[in-house]
Amino acid sequence: MATISEPVAEDRRAISRKERKVILASSLGTVFEWYDFYLYGLLAVVITQQFFSGVNETTGFILALAAFAAGFAVRPFGALLFGHLGDLVGRKYTFLVTMGLMGFSTFCVGLLPSYASIGVAAPVLLVVLRLLQGLALGGEYGGAATYVAEHAPEGKRGLFTSFIQTTATLGLFAALLVVIGVRLAVGEEAFADWGWRLPFLVSIGLLAVSLWIRMQLAESPVYQKMKDEGKTAKSPIKESFGNWPNLKLVLLALFGAVAGQAVVWYTGQFYALFFLEKVMKVDGATVNILVAIALLIATPFFVIFGWLSDKIGRKPIILTGCLLAAITYFPLFGMLSNAANPALYAATQSSPVTVTADPNDCSVQFDPVGRNKFDSKSCDIAKSYLAKAGISYENVEAAPGTVASIAIGQTVIPAVDPNAVGTPDRGAAIATFQRDVTTALADAGYPAKADPNAIDKPMVVLVLFILVFYVTAVYGPIAAMLVELFPTNIRYTSMSLPYHIGNGWFGGFLPTTAFAIVAATGNIYSGLWYPVIVAAITVVIGVFLLPETFRRKIDEE
Repeated sequence: MATISEPVAEDRRAISRKERKVILASSLGTVFEWYDFYLYGLLAVVITQQFFSGVNETTGFILALAAFAAGFAVRPFGALLFGHLGDLVGRKYTFLVTMGLMGFSTFCVGLLPSYASIGVAAPVLLVVLRLLQGLALGGEYGGAATYVAEHAPEGKRGLFTSFIQTTATLGLFAALLVVIGVRLAVGEEAFADWGWRLPFLVSIGLLAVSLWIRMQLAESPVYQKMKDEGKTAKSPIKESFGNWPNLKLVLLALFGAVAGQAVVWYTGQFYALFFLEKVMKVDGATVNILVAIALLIATPFFVIFGWLSDKIGRKPIILTGCLLAAITYFPLFGMLSNAANPALYAATQSSPVTVTADPNDCSVQFDPVGRNKFDSKSCDIAKSYLAKAGISYENVEAAPGTVASIAIGQTVIPAVDPNAVGTPDRGAAIATFQRDVTTALADAGYPAKADPNAIDKPMVVLVLFILVFYVTAVYGPIAAMLVELFPTNIRYTSMSLPYHIGNGWFGGFLPTTAFAIVAATGNIYSGLWYPVIVAAITVVIGVFLLPETFRRKIDEE
């Protein structure tokens, strides 16, 4: 592994022109890659309508999030493939390949026909392109972080690599600005019809700029020195994961740092966005603007925490961020609900919704095949409507055989009993039931959409800022820590895998998992248990088992 040295004296000289070029070129290229990758997440609601319109609305949204997660699912495989190449042939040329693959895949998403045009082939092709994006991103981050860290002077790796850490947020911010700009330029109706394609199509220009910038860079000096001395790994994957001491470090990095970092990141920068738009019913353009403001305010803290980690260590900052997130997520999302849609929040307090039903009559409100209309059981009829409407409810167990009912405050509405209504009349009966529920919800103060004039925008931005502030704490120092854990000859491979398992699987599946939990339980906050539990586990493992790395030298074996 990288060796532990005596306390390193900080290099106090100014960053040289060459070092600025390395940071700028690596960071700017990575910003463009994140821009490409995050466009899908920002447009999940529109993509549901374009590519998953053949299924019920709740399932369609979860499937759209699953397609979003598909790009994350393959990131560890991209980490293995491109990490192996990066340790064999060099950092520079490997992340040129990953950039080309990412830009091409993103551009093609903008050209895809919709479900209405080619049917099921549309979501299949979309998932294929997401998989290619995930492979590319799996190789990009490790290469950029390693490349910058290997150029950084001793005592400044946290500061140097923190600029790479800003790229994910800056990429998201850039994507937000483009989406907002296109929405305002063409209008919401045209944006939902065809305007959503434009942010994907402009990525071809970003690809050209990024490739030109990256071509100006030389190979990492640490890697070049090792290569000149003939010390490169013969089989990076085997040497990374085939011996216990290094594999142990990989596992500690994953569970003692990256898993918690990942769920904090995706809760703060994606789940909050989906929560506002899908559950709180705030219009997409407003959500994009509020999130963009919070990101703009919080982004400098990536660099601040990276710099601070050079002074006091990586562990205290990362684990404190995870701990704060685990403790405060539930109250913060309660505050977010009250500020974003105060009428909805007040209605849930004054007239809570309950579903009384026989548990055996209830299905989980998610169908991976996408064909279940949830109309064959009274409980399913009741819950599917509430899930579609984004209404939080509590479950009350009833005796076997009881026909389900929805209580909205003091108003009780029996659900349709499929056994008492013939198939030809079932659709009309369900429609009548849904109208009755809609009327009762409206009478109880449940709004169909958030009132733009009632949104407490400063409070929404404040809560979003706090969520992203946690992100900056856990993410700012993580690249330096991962680079410092592993030896040069297998560094790209070793650091990339735990990073992309953590962020690809623990983080990338968070929106899908959280919303599936919400659909299953009926409680709009229940999905937060996933990031809270993972972050808490990371704190425990990290405190007791993860080594501190900030005083290590990385140019020695």
